[in-house]
Amino acid sequence: MVPTIRRDDRAVFGVLFAISFCHLLNDLNQSLLTAIYPLLKTSFHLDFGQIGLITLTFQSTASLLQPLVGMYADKRPTPWSLPAGMACSLAGLLVLSVAPFYGMLLLAAALIGLGSSIFHPESARVARRASGGQHGLAQSVFQVGGNGGQALGPMLAALVVLPHGQSSIAWFSLTALLGILILTRIGAWYKAHQIVKAHGSDGAMRLHPTLSTRKVAFSIAVLIALIFSKYFYLASLSSYYTFYLIDKFHVTVSQAQLYLALFLASTAAGTLIGGPVGDRIGRKYVIWASILGVLPFTLMLPYANLFWTAALTVIVGLILSSAFSAILVYAQELMPGRIGMVSGLFFGFAFGMAGIGAAVLGKLADMTSITFVYRVCAFLPAIGLLTALLPNLDRRSLHKD
Repeated sequence: MVPTIRRDDRAVFGVLFAISFCHLLNDLNQSLLTAIYPLLKTSFHLDFGQIGLITLTFQSTASLLQPLVGMYADKRPTPWSLPAGMACSLAGLLVLSVAPFYGMLLLAAALIGLGSSIFHPESARVARRASGGQHGLAQSVFQVGGNGGQALGPMLAALVVLPHGQSSIAWFSLTALLGILILTRIGAWYKAHQIVKAHGSDGAMRLHPTLSTRKVAFSIAVLIALIFSKYFYLASLSSYYTFYLIDKFHVTVSQAQLYLALFLASTAAGTLIGGPVGDRIGRKYVIWASILGVLPFTLMLPYANLFWTAALTVIVGLILSSAFSAILVYAQELMPGRIGMVSGLFFGFAFGMAGIGAAVLGKLADMTSITFVYRVCAFLPAIGLLTALLPNLDRRSLHKD
């Protein structure tokens, strides 16, 4: 039974865990696309540039619409968009399972991305609404579901899709159907407890009360630069890590998928840590540590052997992934009356950077080598120095919803 909320609740954990589980299902299905790249590359005779274009297609539809969906949700919450988004992902999986040529792969990627674009902004609002004021914790619980799904995707691809072929992707439509059922229940809860614009705390204040509009805009720009650093680097791992391992260390495809799953599991753990720590010590400190703190490890990675490559990617995933919840909640605190728009902007930009990164790095790999790509990307976390330009927010001046 969906729990009810009272004003004295600290958090509605039943709703948080449910929306996190749906995030897991959503991102599990999305991660199948990147996890089966080696299979698609062989079956359709693709080069790295074409693989990058698949990711760009997915990430573009997953990113461009998210701020618009979020802006609309700020004005008029749309609980039923949650199952509708999952339905788009379901359609994308079915197309992917039967796609006979490259253009159909792009269509499948676009549908899966569209589902993500609809799902994320409103689900992030649900997580915040159920947080009881523990916004970092709520976003971490929500995010760790997505990261868990991204980690499970490659494992299930190795166990199901690689042995049985492209058509076996259709079995994952059952996970999308389960998500639709759960999200329908969450939508009913959200409709009963959605924030009323005229009186609710999310609509009470458009910008942080102690900062000028110019300072808020500048801070958002800095946060976007940090997102660029994080997701451009992560694109090199999520899209090309398996190829890097196969090319440099001559592991099998199944072994490479398991190494990828290990990396993605570390990102899930880091995400769970980042939000609550930000609630306790402040978001800015977490952003400092997670973006700039990963730099020594990314610099060592291209020169490590197989064992240390696996170990370093786990460390990188653990540290770097702790940033997103802190960055997102920090941005929400800058613009507390625009929760949907901010969530859509940052989710969308994250997806967009991952897509552009995959396309650019794919072309770079075709012209040079996968190893060269990792040597170049190793310097991206240095952008974390921009964190020094962010203001220290007085969270006591914010409304607690």
